[in-house]
Amino acid sequence: MNSQIFWLIIGMGVVTYIPRMLPFVVFSQLHLPPFWQNVLKNVPYATLGALIVPSVFFIHEDFLFGAVGAFTAFIAAYFGANVFFVVMCSIAVLSFYSFFF
Repeated sequence: MNSQIFWLIIGMGVVTYIPRMLPFVVFSQLHLPPFWQNVLKNVPYATLGALIVPSVFFIHEDFLFGAVGAFTAFIAAYFGANVFFVVMCSIAVLSFYSFFF
């Protein structure tokens, strides 16, 4: 492997790691009020919704496929599942749906 490519990969890793680690280090000693803690707990679900909803409406092949995936994700999120579980539930249900329908 060329050493220039190696250092380029290392540099890209450092550049992407710093913005992820910096807020963690800065805000680790800061205690937020309960209101802001609750707001920040909902950020992953809001992000997931922002990713899913446009896909449901702009799917070209089968609108029902997108609707089933979104419904599964919304139900799993409603019951308080973490984001990883919400995504995995949607994938499992859509795999079942595409296999049998």
